[in-house]
Amino acid sequence: MMAGTAPPPCRRPSTADRHLPMPAPFPPSFQRLAWSNLAAQSAEQLSLAAVPMVAVLALGAGAGDTGALATAQTLPFLLLSIPLGLLADRGSRRRLMVVAEALRALSLLALWLVLAAGALSLPLLAVLGFVGAVGTVGYSVAAPALLPALVPRATLGAANGRLELARSLAFAGGPAVAGALVASVGGSAAFALATALSLAAVLLLRGLAEPAAAPVARRHPLRELADGAALVWGHALLRPILLTAVAWNISWFVLQAVYMTYALRSLGLSAATVGLTLASYGAGMVLGALGAGRLVAALPFGRAVLLGPAMSVLAAATMLATVAWPSAALAAASFFLFGAGPIVWTITSMTLRQTVTPGAMLGRVSAIFLAVNMGARPVGAALGGLVGAHWGEPQALALALAGFVLQAAVIAASPVRGLRQLPAAVAA
Repeated sequence: MMAGTAPPPCRRPSTADRHLPMPAPFPPSFQRLAWSNLAAQSAEQLSLAAVPMVAVLALGAGAGDTGALATAQTLPFLLLSIPLGLLADRGSRRRLMVVAEALRALSLLALWLVLAAGALSLPLLAVLGFVGAVGTVGYSVAAPALLPALVPRATLGAANGRLELARSLAFAGGPAVAGALVASVGGSAAFALATALSLAAVLLLRGLAEPAAAPVARRHPLRELADGAALVWGHALLRPILLTAVAWNISWFVLQAVYMTYALRSLGLSAATVGLTLASYGAGMVLGALGAGRLVAALPFGRAVLLGPAMSVLAAATMLATVAWPSAALAAASFFLFGAGPIVWTITSMTLRQTVTPGAMLGRVSAIFLAVNMGARPVGAALGGLVGAHWGEPQALALALAGFVLQAAVIAASPVRGLRQLPAAVAA
């Protein structure tokens, strides 16, 4: 379905449709993917949390140094999402995931070895962080492209929910485990555990049976990329999903850019209390992922997609309310809503994206979404920092709220809102 065409007419949902996202037995190939995803996500979150801790505690890094490390760990998403997405559409997605995760495991092993040997430096930490992030990009692009080939369409929503639950658990537990290990044993233990988890993800993928893909004609990579971009921008359902995601990411990073200073200075919270408010985000993600199946079963599909953007508006308004009523509880409630609502959006919008995208284009379409969303994040961070520095953190929070209102309005005004169920799957 391209630009200018209406979404397919809605028929009355059948019993099977109404229970589309509910848990169901999954084939062994998906079980391997799910466990591999949990191990890979846990390794990523452990390392992302441990790297800046080690930089500060072992190398005396300052704010500028940790910012540079964060840049090194995110740059591959901007540089390599598109090339790796094209590669995912040209060959075995399982093989790409194995190579990518093995690369991350090697980078984590190298971190462990150089730290244990006392040879770690900030430049080396940045280089190895970059290499590990390359592996993350390859895995992140290929996994959603591989999933529709492993499970029946009727369980695609539930399968996405299972994968997002793993991500939520890793997001909630990874930083806490990393902090405990770094504080009690040292950074080497955190990197050793992350390496073991990453290797486990590789081993689980090696035993995964990938269905043979239908042969497709090879074209110049730029033409294939142009086809993917044309599909995303011209599709009546994909375009508003992309625009909503961009507006959400910009708004989220506007808020993220100022929250730490706002919480410590304006709200008067201690560092430990700030950590608890941030932990509410992970708790919300876990509960949202657990309840997503029942929510989607109880609502028309389009309304379920809108739930995440709408809850983001409520979450941003709750955070802005702390300007008038300074409260750690309100801040924690805001982060909880930010975790619980958008995880439902991630599950439903990804399921919709996988359904309406031809199988041969899933890799590049996933890559386009990943690259655009990651590109929006530094824009939001820079905007939040600029507004916060010149006009104050409350004004930046108000700007974030305006952005969240915009993203909710974009998806609410789109044909997605009228979907009572998933559209018919397109041909591979």
